[in-house]
Amino acid sequence: MEEIQFKRPELSDRELIHSYFKKYPSRSCERTFVNVYLWSRHYKVSFAIIEQALIFQSEEDGISFAYPVGEPEHVKRAIDFLLEYTKERGAEFSLYCVTPEQFAQLDAWYPGRFQIEYNRDDADYVYESEKLATLSGKKLHAKRNHINKFKATFENWNFEALTEDNVEECFQMALNWRRENGCEDDVEKNAEMCVTLNALRLREELELTGGVLRVNGEVVAFTLGEPVCEDTFVVHIEKAYAEVPGAYPMINQLFAKQVYDRYRYINREEDTGAEGLRKAKLSYYPVFMVEKGVVKEKVQ
Repeated sequence: MEEIQFKRPELSDRELIHSYFKKYPSRSCERTFVNVYLWSRHYKVSFAIIEQALIFQSEEDGISFAYPVGEPEHVKRAIDFLLEYTKERGAEFSLYCVTPEQFAQLDAWYPGRFQIEYNRDDADYVYESEKLATLSGKKLHAKRNHINKFKATFENWNFEALTEDNVEECFQMALNWRRENGCEDDVEKNAEMCVTLNALRLREELELTGGVLRVNGEVVAFTLGEPVCEDTFVVHIEKAYAEVPGAYPMINQLFAKQVYDRYRYINREEDTGAEGLRKAKLSYYPVFMVEKGVVKEKVQ
């Protein structure tokens, strides 16, 4: 079979990759060039166009592929290619970040041949953007209290768009956050901070939208995101000082107010299995989750 050259995503590949994601949309946070590009170093991700479908390959833990992106007939042919490709290399066929809809398509093509194991830690939290912006209803009463307490405690606060004029302050705040949260001693946390700093540095090239929260003139929180499809905006990054009570709910609501009139949903990504993060994300009551699993062939 022909040899395929997988390559690491570069900024120059943005238009090509984005064109596939735009034509074949998903609400999964992985389906953006920003996510692919910024995390590709950590997860050893490369890509290729196979049978006119877009394929990502991860070599983090053996060889695994994201579900192909493209027309159904191209996706089917690409999967046939990958089955042969892994067989020739003596590797196990594996697909990652596969949604229930994608697995249904796969199972229709190959009835009973594959199995999927969903990982709760990888599921994206998706919220109604209007709910995050207004915090209306009994369930979000505690969030409104946090917001009111913040405003009562810090009279001199303001929220502004993330721009070239304040991005360096956000960069310095992120460096402080990294020191305060022991990121140097945690591989995953350190990788996340590298992604955060690169997102700030390449904000314009990646066409990211952001917001900044100040107290007494100092940056205490910032956030960055982008549309993932026509009706959903994904928040990739949100950082706030823990010693500023209410800073997280405050930046969450203020940023939601910036986008809720254009997007019905806000995807706030997964919780990675972190107990505190899971509790925080559940406390905003997601309207649904984007489940993702790993697909492998059933043992005959």
